[in-house]
Amino acid sequence: MICRDHQIKELETILGQTIAQKILALHAGRAAVAVDELVFAKVDMILGTDVTVPLSVEVFRRMGADRIFDPKKTVLVNDHFVPAKDMKAAELSKTMRLFAEEMGIDNYYEVGRSGICHVLLPDEGLVKPGDLIVGADSHTCTYGALGAFSTGIGSTDMAAAWAIGELWFRVPGTIKIEVNGQLPKWVGGKDLALHIIGHLGVEGALYKAMEFTGPTIRNLSMDGRLTLCNMAIEAGAKTGIVAPDEVTRQFMSKFPELSYTPQVADSDAEYVEEHHFDVSDLPLQVAKPYLPSNAVPVHEVMGQQVHQVVLGSCTNGHLSDFQLAADAMKGQKVNPKTRLIVIPSTKDVYLELIRSGLAEYFTEAGAVIGPPTCGPCIGGHIGVLAEQEVGLYTTNRNFVGRNGHPTSLVFLAGPAVAGATAVAGEIAHPDEI
Repeated sequence: MICRDHQIKELETILGQTIAQKILALHAGRAAVAVDELVFAKVDMILGTDVTVPLSVEVFRRMGADRIFDPKKTVLVNDHFVPAKDMKAAELSKTMRLFAEEMGIDNYYEVGRSGICHVLLPDEGLVKPGDLIVGADSHTCTYGALGAFSTGIGSTDMAAAWAIGELWFRVPGTIKIEVNGQLPKWVGGKDLALHIIGHLGVEGALYKAMEFTGPTIRNLSMDGRLTLCNMAIEAGAKTGIVAPDEVTRQFMSKFPELSYTPQVADSDAEYVEEHHFDVSDLPLQVAKPYLPSNAVPVHEVMGQQVHQVVLGSCTNGHLSDFQLAADAMKGQKVNPKTRLIVIPSTKDVYLELIRSGLAEYFTEAGAVIGPPTCGPCIGGHIGVLAEQEVGLYTTNRNFVGRNGHPTSLVFLAGPAVAGATAVAGEIAHPDEI
């Protein structure tokens, strides 16, 4: 034990730390941690959804636990199969609802007051810079956009976190992604994410933290950053992180009651890899089936017939995304051979769509506006694709059969391409409309 204490003290004096290391060290009660070290760390927030909570509740009971360590540090969100698509989905939500009541969880979001979890949590002030956040959903890495360490876990781990408020973590090495150049017209966070994933591959950042930095990132909106960090898991990453800066401070100024301690990497922090991108001439990106890493410039797939466009989700469900898509549509109507499904990410975004006039425009253009739900993204509810149908989605995954029939094809893109495609009835560039 004396030897280990000595090693820890020595470690804490010699290692420069990345943002990921600093957050894990802080929550483990340490000054520093080493890559690949196992640490036991306290969590700040635990996220569960209607599809993951019921299994966690079952495990929680089998563990013999009867109370959550801190009800204020759990948030439960109805967002995947909502409004309930069948009796099984209704039972999932019922289980979560009753558990929230039993445990005194105030951060329970019911249908009508809810939204897609990865947009809802930041917008509700439930995550902060420097936090350690876990969630039983793989895209929990989204909150790294605020300078948090956030990562997906399994339902069993969520039950353990509920019981004791701590979890084991293996400290990930960090890949530094430096991005330079001004993004061209129409190009945004989704295009940047697809381009980087296309370069790294689906396992290129396996169990690593992806730290996004450089002038392009500093000039990227919070909406764009949330999209970028959300997609980090598609390269296999444990989390994606952006260092807190003025954009972060402006976003957090909506929550003056919250206090937080932002973490930035040490100047001598060690990275396992570094990648540099110049995006000054980056074309709009489209990921071909069946992987997000199959990213190509839009002109390589232009002309591909599309039966259904889905605009929204946790990656591109902000008002700015809908505005960009509307700009790309140039006041025109949806092609009669194509369906356009618009999914606002939260109740508040839905209201913004209405107040901005965009809801009226999309409806008159021939689109249908759905409730805040993950449904089309997971192919479980609303907008499921039929045999051999083709979709273009602003969601984050296009795996075989994920969005409907196993023979269906889904291309991933940002809102500008989605808007243009809805008008053209085939994959299109906004400038070609």
